[in-house]
Amino acid sequence: MGSGKKEGARKIRQGKTSDGMGNVKVKGENFYRDAKKVKQLNMFNQGKATRNAAGDITKAATFQSRDRASVARIEPNRKWFTNTRVISQDALTAFRGAVEAQSKDPYSYLLKQNKLPMSLIHDNKSKERVDGLVQHQAKIRIEGEKFADTFGPKAQRKRPKLAVSSLDDLAASTGTRFDSFVEGRREAAELSGQAFDETAVNDVANFQENEGTLTTAREPIFSKGQSKRIWNELYKVIDSSDVVIHVLDARDPLGTRNRAIEKYIKEEAPHKHLLFLLNKCDLVPTSVAHTPPVLARWVKLLSRETPTLAFHASLTNSFGKGSLISLLRQFSALHKSRKQISVGFIGYPNVGKSSIINTLRAKKVCTVAPIPGETKVWQYITLMKRIYLIDCPGCVPPSNEDGEEEILLRGVVRTENVEHPAQYIPAVLKRCQTRHIERTYDVKGWEDPAVEGAEKSDKQRANEAIRFLEMIARKGGRLMKGGEADVDGVAKMVINDFLRGKIPWFVAPPVGEGEGKVIVKNMDGKGEGRDQMLGLKRKRGEGDDGASVVTGTEAEEEDEEDVGSDEEDGVEDEEGDDDFEGFEGENLEAKSGVSLVDDPSASGDERPDAVAPFTKLALLAAAVVAPVMAESEACPLGVVDRRAVEAGEAEGKCCFSLTARGLPSHPSPLIVGQLFDGQNRINQSNLPIPQGSYCLPIHGGGIYDSKHRGCILTPPTTQWQCDEGAKPTPGFKISNNGTLLHGAEGGKAGSGTWWSCPTGDHGGWNLYSVPVKGQLKCVPVWLEADNCFSACQ
Repeated sequence: MGSGKKEGARKIRQGKTSDGMGNVKVKGENFYRDAKKVKQLNMFNQGKATRNAAGDITKAATFQSRDRASVARIEPNRKWFTNTRVISQDALTAFRGAVEAQSKDPYSYLLKQNKLPMSLIHDNKSKERVDGLVQHQAKIRIEGEKFADTFGPKAQRKRPKLAVSSLDDLAASTGTRFDSFVEGRREAAELSGQAFDETAVNDVANFQENEGTLTTAREPIFSKGQSKRIWNELYKVIDSSDVVIHVLDARDPLGTRNRAIEKYIKEEAPHKHLLFLLNKCDLVPTSVAHTPPVLARWVKLLSRETPTLAFHASLTNSFGKGSLISLLRQFSALHKSRKQISVGFIGYPNVGKSSIINTLRAKKVCTVAPIPGETKVWQYITLMKRIYLIDCPGCVPPSNEDGEEEILLRGVVRTENVEHPAQYIPAVLKRCQTRHIERTYDVKGWEDPAVEGAEKSDKQRANEAIRFLEMIARKGGRLMKGGEADVDGVAKMVINDFLRGKIPWFVAPPVGEGEGKVIVKNMDGKGEGRDQMLGLKRKRGEGDDGASVVTGTEAEEEDEEDVGSDEEDGVEDEEGDDDFEGFEGENLEAKSGVSLVDDPSASGDERPDAVAPFTKLALLAAAVVAPVMAESEACPLGVVDRRAVEAGEAEGKCCFSLTARGLPSHPSPLIVGQLFDGQNRINQSNLPIPQGSYCLPIHGGGIYDSKHRGCILTPPTTQWQCDEGAKPTPGFKISNNGTLLHGAEGGKAGSGTWWSCPTGDHGGWNLYSVPVKGQLKCVPVWLEADNCFSACQ
C-alpha cells in the first residue's frame, strides 16, 4: 500500500479532516474532489432530515422544522389604521409663519431640518418638476390659498384672480412696474459707483434695444476670473463647505460683493452658513472724525443681512483673529453631530483669502502674492481637529454693467497685462483725494486751477492724468529714448500703489435717513451739502467715489487738520506690499481711541471668547462692532489704587491681582498665580503662590511682583515671568476698564491681547505677548486688574 493511501486511511480513522491539507491532492487519493467540492456535498447532505427505522423524523432538516409558532393577532384598535402624526391647519399656518419670520433673521438657524416636515412648511411654487413642466395651476392655487377659503363653509368657487379689470388699469400697472424696474436699475448703478442715464431709460425702445449689450469691445484680459474652470472650483468649495465666508475688501465692500453666489447659497443650499469678512480693515480710517465711522458703519450695514466681521490679515499683527476663531468654534459646537466642519473662503481675486488662512494658522500654508490669480485650485487646510479651511481661487461674476475701470481698480486683472494703462489713471485720480496723492508722490501742480473738479470734462481729466504721470516719471528718472517720459510704466506703478494700499482711498458707506446731513469731501477738498436717501439709496457725485465723510461742524477743521492712521506697526505684510501710512500720516489711535490690533479693552461680556456657545449670534456681531469703536488707549491721567484711596493714602503706584478671560471651556475668570521661579501661570492647581500680586506705576511702565522681582517678556518667545534682579520690561498700562496692556510705549496705545499656551502641568497655562510659533493650542486671553481703576472716571 502506498504512503498516500496510508495517510488517507489515518485521517479517516482519527477523524482529522481539517489539518490544512484539504486543497492538497495526494497521489493515490481521489483527485476528482477537492476541499471545496467536499464542502458543497456536505451542504447537500445536511438538507435531509434524520429518520429512525420506522421512518419517523427524529431530527428535522435545516430550516424545515415543523414546530408551529403561536398565533398572533392585531389589536382591534383604530390607531393602527390612522395617521400617526397629525396637525391642524391652524397650527400648521402658525408654524409656517414662525419659521418664515425666523428665516429672515441672519442670526438664527433652523437645526435638525430632516426631522421637520419641510415640504409642508415651504411652498415650492416657483420650482419645476423633473420632467421640466411647471406644476399644475390648480395645485399651485391650492397651496397658495388659505385652508378656510378652500374647504369648509367659506369655500369659494375657483376663479382666476385678475390684477386688473380694464385696459386702463393694465396700462397703469404696467407703468408702475416699469417705474419700479427703472428705480431698481438706478439703485444698482448707484451702488456700483456708475452714472445712471435717465434719458436712455425713459426711451423704452432704446432701453430695450441696448439691454444686455456692450457698446465697445473689451480686452480679453478683463474676462479673467470668469472661466468655467474657476466656476467649477468655486462650486466644489461651496458644496464641500458647511460655513461659507465671503471675503470683501473693506475699502469697497459693495464692489467686491458677489450677489450671484449669495443668491445661489440662499436658494440652493440654505443649510449652509454665510458670513461676510471685511479684510484689509487697516486701510480704512476708523477715526471718529468721520461720522459715522467708516469701518463700523460698513459692519453695521452688512450685518443687517449677514453676520459680518472685520479682519486684518497679518502673520505678526492681525486684527479680528480671535473673533473669527471664536465664531468658527461656535459653529463647531452647533454641529456636534458631525465629526468636523469645513469652512470655505470665497470672493474676488486679490481680496486676501489665502492671507486670512495663513493668519489663522499663524504660518504660511497657502501661497500668497499681491497679484490676482495666485491661487489656481482649491486647497484643504487643517485649522484644528474639528475645523478645516478650504482656499478657493478668486471668482468674478460676469456683468455688463462693470466697465474696464471698475474691473481693473478692484484688483481682478494683473496690471502688467493691461494695454495702455495710462487711460485708467483719471479714474484713480477721481477716487483719491489730491492731498493724499501729493503726499505719496511728492508732486504738485498737475491740476488745472481754473476748472473746478465737478465741472471737468473727460478730456481735461485725461490731460491732467498725463501731466501727473510725466511729473512722476521725470522726478524718478523714468525716461525713454529721446527724453520722453515712460507714461505707461509709471501708470502701472500708480495702479499697483492704488491696489496695494499705498495711496489712501475708500468708498464711503451710505448714510440713512435720521443720521443727519453730512458733508462729503471731493478730491479738491471742498465740501458740498447733501441730503441722504433711505437705506442704501445714496446718489453719488462725480467726485464722491472715494470720499471721506465728516460732520458739518468739523468740515473747516478737516481742511487744516489731517486725519491720522495707524503707523505704529511698521510691519511689512506677508504679500510684500508697501506699508500703508494712513490718512494724512497722523496717529489715528490718539484721535479716535481705536487700536488696529486685536481688541485690547473690550469688557468681558463683549469679548468674542466670552460669548456663550451660539446662544445668539447677534452677541457676536455686537462684539465685532465693539472692538472697532472701543476706547483702547489708557487714560492719560493714569490709574488709581482703590485700596489706597479708601485708606486715605496717596501712592505713586497701583498694586493689583490678575484674572484671565478667554480660555476655552472656562467662561468664568481664572486666577493668575506664580511658581517659585516667578513664572506666571493661569489655572494651575499646585501653585505655591495661588494668586500673584503685582504693582505698576500709575502712569505705566514696568511691573514688579510681591517679591519685588522685575516682570519681563523673555526673548524670543516673549513669555511673561518675574525674575530676581531683572529690569522690568516697560510699556505696561491699565486701560479704563482694568485691562492690562503691553507694548504701550513710544506713543503707542498698546495691546490687551495676551496668548496663553497649555503647559501640561496640573492644568496650567503660560502667558505670552505674541503667539508662540509651532504651538497650535495657544488661545488669546485678556488679563484684568482687580484693584486699579481709571482716574478719568
